[in-house]
Amino acid sequence: MSPIVDTGRPLPQPTLASAEFWASGADGVLRIAQCSACGKRAHPQSVLCPDCGGRKMPLQPVSGKAVVVGVTTNVQQWLPKFPPPYVIAIVALAEDSDVRLTTNIVGCEPDEVRVGTQVRVVFEQADEDIWLPLFEIDPDAGGEPGQVPEPENYRARLRPPVSTERFEDRVAISGVGQSQVGRRLMVDPLSLTVDACLAAVADAGLTLDDIDGLSTYPGRSVGGMSEGGIMPVEQALRIRPTWVNAGGELPGQNGSLVAAMLAVASGLCRHVLCFRTVWESSHSDLVRSGKWAAGGGRATDMFEFRHPFGAMSAANWIACQASNYFHRYGDAKKALGAIAVNARSNASANPEAVYRDPITMEDYLTARPVSTPFGLYDCDVPVDGAVAVIVSAVDTVADLPHKPVFVESVGTQMMENLSWDQGTLSHLPQSLGPSAHLWSRTDLRPEDVDVALLYDGFTFNALSWLEALGFCELGGASDFIDGGRGIAIDGRLPLNTHGGQLSAGRTHGYGFFREAVLQLRGQAPGRQVADPHVAVVSSGGGVPSGAILLRAD
Repeated sequence: MSPIVDTGRPLPQPTLASAEFWASGADGVLRIAQCSACGKRAHPQSVLCPDCGGRKMPLQPVSGKAVVVGVTTNVQQWLPKFPPPYVIAIVALAEDSDVRLTTNIVGCEPDEVRVGTQVRVVFEQADEDIWLPLFEIDPDAGGEPGQVPEPENYRARLRPPVSTERFEDRVAISGVGQSQVGRRLMVDPLSLTVDACLAAVADAGLTLDDIDGLSTYPGRSVGGMSEGGIMPVEQALRIRPTWVNAGGELPGQNGSLVAAMLAVASGLCRHVLCFRTVWESSHSDLVRSGKWAAGGGRATDMFEFRHPFGAMSAANWIACQASNYFHRYGDAKKALGAIAVNARSNASANPEAVYRDPITMEDYLTARPVSTPFGLYDCDVPVDGAVAVIVSAVDTVADLPHKPVFVESVGTQMMENLSWDQGTLSHLPQSLGPSAHLWSRTDLRPEDVDVALLYDGFTFNALSWLEALGFCELGGASDFIDGGRGIAIDGRLPLNTHGGQLSAGRTHGYGFFREAVLQLRGQAPGRQVADPHVAVVSSGGGVPSGAILLRAD
């Protein structure tokens, strides 16, 4: 037996469910879970057949042949001993195109691989009981492209409203606040949270004694993604709330706002203080300097089937969807560029934005590549900062110091597979379903929207939301954006008027909501849309996600 070579890949942590899969490639045969009752395959291995509900899903051999349905060449050095460039791909099995694996395509030049390339499995032994399924171009295919699956009919899963009464009518947004936002502030993140919270309470004309609920995303977290959640914030503010909420599995970061709306609409609370804090920029600097112990160990949870293939970032995952979009609808690189240039243009007028120097399309197209088709300006900017929002009962806001903002509808339903590679391929996963759900809860239509604050963790996210929300047909974003004219402050739909996360900084969803509220009040810190009445906000850079429709009157 040949010695196992350390390739620098993070190893997966085999679980009680996945250990058999990782070990099963020892004989060179790919095995996928298959229902003993109806024959349906699924990956990763499930305890329940997605078709018939059968409980027996043993691993069964498959041919090992597949078609590339999403692909990116990663150029960023994420791992110290796994050097780029390398090709990350989503491949769909020949036996069932609904079953996909995130993997690497090896044994070829990166530019030889595209959506539709037919491939076959090869295994790399990474540990005694771990065999990674990699893929190479299938020589038996003769260079002929394979069939790429069509998008699924997600709209068939739309659930009608359960009642004519809408909880949205019983709430209003009474206050918003923001801390200092910047790069490497080296400030205790709890201090940033408190700054934002106190600012929001004051903005609403309330005191801490009026606050009876707390809600946040994601709660306790690592990697500079929160101040620690409800516990340290309550210990600092001493609100003694009647209700609290914190979690990461919500309809996007703004799902914590929707949860607060439900708590208020039910009568459990009158005023819920919602907050979101990041300090990624300082955290990364501390890790690089050796002052903060970096994480390590084996890949677990959602990363188990991605990190072993060098797919370390959402940039890699979403780039695969972007490649599928380009294959289906045509090259949209300049449309992505227009989103980035527009964001920087708006940020140039916003004194709160992190990056304010204008960029040109030439700057965008020649920027350092990250993970094709994404370059530097396709990616949002990690920052330190906090944003807070007060959700109040609608009958409390008549005497507010500022004009209240009302909630027209929310989009929260999951109609697509809740997965980065097993569901939607043509757009950002979980942008299509919540968008359809949003419009099912209101009589307003896309043409009624005056300003859009759409999550732009990557430029392709914002493009996906534009199409998903119905501002143009699927595949029609390039024409709608019109070189940036369609999304400019004086265009048909002003987009991300504060600069978005691409230029104002990654406040992780809440920044869009705050900007929407300020726009509807006529108080935007930068470019102000003329007399806006309706704003749409989306959040979530993938799974899960959500959307909220706000109105000024």
